Amino acid sequence: MHTIRLTALAIAAFAAFPAAAQSNEELLKELRALDPHKPVFIEGESRKIGQLHVPETLIERMRAAECVRLETGLETRVTLLLDEYRHFLEGNGALEAQLDCLAGLHGREKIAQWKTLAARGAWREFVACLLTEHYDPAYRKSSARNFSRLGEAGVVRIASASDAAFAQAAAELAGRMPERAAA
Repeated sequence: MHTIRLTALAIAAFAAFPAAAQSNEELLKELRALDPHKPVFIEGESRKIGQLHVPETLIERMRAAECVRLETGLETRVTLLLDEYRHFLEGNGALEAQLDCLAGLHGREKIAQWKTLAARGAWREFVACLLTEHYDPAYRKSSARNFSRLGEAGVVRIASASDAAFAQAAAELAGRMPERAAA
């Protein structure tokens, strides 16, 4: 079983900005290293994630592939996102710039509310609001439009943000996968 974390590659590119070419090279390196006889799990993402451009062929294959939905509680998601996107908490203006990009979707008043939470350092509340008011609705809409097999998706529940919970979820998922014969 293989995994490719597109978001992690994009975050690495953001941290080493400008590194779009480097992040695309990292993705290509990961793709070349795959064993074609093993299943590949890859995040359902858009064509562009930060500075990372996902190749069209990969996007097409992802969107036509069998899907698995990972589910976890809001508090666990907040914990994971605070860890994964901690570079936005450093006060370098990157967060405000990203929020400003959402003004056309949510209006300046909503963006001001989110910025106020961030300025107060109310990070858990900020991330929870961003998830429930922006990300989740947008993700549901995009996923329904782009992943034709989403309705057939099995669900794997992740109990917490701990490594053990993720290992348990991975084991459950691996147990569901039929062995693929070598071609």
